Formats: sequence, structure tokens, C-alpha cells
Amino acid sequence: MTHVSKSKNQFLLIVVFLTFTSFLNTVSAQQEQSALGTWNILNIRYEIDEKWSLFGEAQIRSLRFYDHFHYYEMKGGVNYKLKKEVQLSLGAGDYDTYLEGGNFVNPKNNDEFRIWPMLTVNQSLGRLKIEHRYRAEMRFTLNGYRNRFRYRLNVQYPVSISKKLYKKLIFNVSNELFFTNNEPYFERNRLQFGVMHKFNSTFSLFAGYLHQFDYKINDETGRDFLQIGTYFEF
Repeated sequence: MTHVSKSKNQFLLIVVFLTFTSFLNTVSAQQEQSALGTWNILNIRYEIDEKWSLFGEAQIRSLRFYDHFHYYEMKGGVNYKLKKEVQLSLGAGDYDTYLEGGNFVNPKNNDEFRIWPMLTVNQSLGRLKIEHRYRAEMRFTLNGYRNRFRYRLNVQYPVSISKKLYKKLIFNVSNELFFTNNEPYFERNRLQFGVMHKFNSTFSLFAGYLHQFDYKINDETGRDFLQIGTYFEF
């Protein structure tokens, strides 16, 4: 099989995967008519050298449009670039989920400390940038210790509007699956569409839509979100 044929097969598998999960999420969204919430991200990354980097991130989410804030998280960690296409990470953070019906309504649904090693593998298919992300989470929650395993497929496509904006305006689609080692095993699915504008080498802004479907878990419930992300890299 030629290299071109292999690339076409990889692209076809990605399209089938995203189409199937998009269909499942569309069906669940039609069944659950929920208000549009907000999902806000502030991410900072500092490169120490060609191999090592540090990161920190804060998130805050609401179940209605900038109202009924019910969740926030703060996390940080270290990345090590094993080679150009492969990166290892270790992160930890605090994750808090409140009751629905208002802003930070007590008692909390969940107050969690989490540690997670992560493997990221990158591929290129023409202009397409394909990322496979594997994460194992060790979760210390209000209901005891839990394990969780996540896989995210992320595809980016830079759009050339002008020479100045080439590779600075990037369309993004991703799908992430969450599993546990206990029944029912499948826990959550996240489907995301959006666009990122890289203003310069330091500052990027992301805007998109995210649908989250949850299956029989008692923390954050499935919702539709307007997602806004601010990213700094030094």
C-alpha cells in the first residue's frame, strides 16, 4: 500500500469516527433541551527549553449564559517532549462542582483533587494536524477514590485568508471519550467545534461550541456550552 493510500485510509477513519459520535450527540441533544451554558478557559504555558515546559490552567463554567455558575477547576503541570511528535505530561489540580439552580449553590456535588499522567501523539496529513491524547486520572473525590481514562481525537485545519493570517486562523474539531474501570465503564462524551486565532506567538483566542453527554454520573450533567479560551505561551 502506498503512502498516499495509507493517508487516505487514516483520513476516512477519522471522518467516520467524528461523524458517528456527532450523530450520537445530536440525538442526545434533541432529547435533552437545555439552555446554552458558558465554558471559560485561561491557559498559560511556559517553555523552559526544547524539551521541557510548564503549564497552568483555570476554568469556570455556567449552566446558563453567564449565569448559574456551578463549576471551576485549577490545574498545572509539566510537559516533556519525548520527540517531535510525542509529548509526556504530568498534571494535578482541584476540581469543584456545585448544585444546579444558582451560582455556586452548596452543598457541592463534588470536591475533587486529581492527578493525571498524559501521552500526546501528533500526526500531519497535508494541512490537517491530528492529535491523539491519552490521559489516566487518579481522582480523590467526595465519594472516595476513582480511576478514569480519557481519549481525545483532535483535528485542526489552518485557513489561509491572507499571507499575514496564514496558519493563524485554525478550525478545530475534537471528540473525547471518558471511561472507568467500574460498570457501566462508559462515563462521558464531549464533542467540540471551534476556531482559534493566533494573534502572535504569545497570545491566542479560541471560540467554539461544546456538547457534553454524561451517562449515570453525579457530578456535572450533560449540557451545551459556548466555549471561550484565552491562551498565552511564553
